[in-house]
Amino acid sequence: MIVLSVIAGIIALTVLAFVVSPWPGALVIRAVFQSNAAKVLTIMTEFAPTSGVDEKLNVAYQEGNAFSVMDVYYPTGTSQNLGTIVWTHGGAWVSGSKDNDRPYFQILASHGYTVIGMNYTYGPEATYPFAVGQLNDGLAFITAHANELHVDATRIILAGDSAGAQLTSQLALLTTSPTYARELGITPALTPDNLRGVILNCGIYRMSAMLGGKGILAWGDDTSLWAYTGDRNLADSPAMAQMSTYDFVTPDFPDTYISGGNADPLTDLQSKPLAARLTSLGVDVSPLFWPADQTPPLPHEYQFRLDLASAQTALTQTLKFIEQRLGPGVTSTTP
Repeated sequence: MIVLSVIAGIIALTVLAFVVSPWPGALVIRAVFQSNAAKVLTIMTEFAPTSGVDEKLNVAYQEGNAFSVMDVYYPTGTSQNLGTIVWTHGGAWVSGSKDNDRPYFQILASHGYTVIGMNYTYGPEATYPFAVGQLNDGLAFITAHANELHVDATRIILAGDSAGAQLTSQLALLTTSPTYARELGITPALTPDNLRGVILNCGIYRMSAMLGGKGILAWGDDTSLWAYTGDRNLADSPAMAQMSTYDFVTPDFPDTYISGGNADPLTDLQSKPLAARLTSLGVDVSPLFWPADQTPPLPHEYQFRLDLASAQTALTQTLKFIEQRLGPGVTSTTP
């Protein structure tokens, strides 16, 4: 009986921990995401260039914060300031790293551009809007150190995947909408003249559509958002309202490439509605969506699974969008 009582007490304490704090659930979600990211990284690595790309790793863009680092990739031997893609990683706002996407950044850089992968402080380590201001500081650092980083600050594309796409949409909106900048209370680091386009993969832009579900996936969404926003009552959360960029976009939003897989529920709930909304406002939108019966089915973050023909198509379309907005890339040279 004593053993059973101890076990029951442990179970009760465990359940209580998950109820009163987002930390236990967020750590479970983080472990799942990290495991999946490692598998996808292995796939991508097979397609990364073995030469022709130089790098500067873990460049600090803020003092005193270990999360505030970026990786910079550019063609070998370049002495020019190049059109630049600044990429914000995904991870459900509670996990992820620029390191997970390194092969993809190398591939983009091999086509003649500077590519910067940004880390940021996710939840529950920090809560909204910390990451938005932090990434905005990162953009300020990039423009201030443009020559060192081989960045042409007049030719920047903001990009992101999953939660990183949501953050990217906020940064783009912050840059192009004074009303939204005032709403967030953040002075944008970029001007509209800096920003040539936005790349959004498998993102979230209508936060209300993430609520009201059932099952383990809905629990994961609710827990991640609780950890990131700091709000237990998500339905009435001011942070959730600000994160819903679908409700704030204007005709001045940058040219947008947007994509999602046919087996990703976020495509119908999030990406397609945003694409339609932007198109209705007159924004130049380059969508890449797939038929419902696409085989094999394309999951969340399909664009990184470069062993799939559809991911290769997405890469080709992404590079086409980049070239149209930033101009042709430069050829690497041997120093």
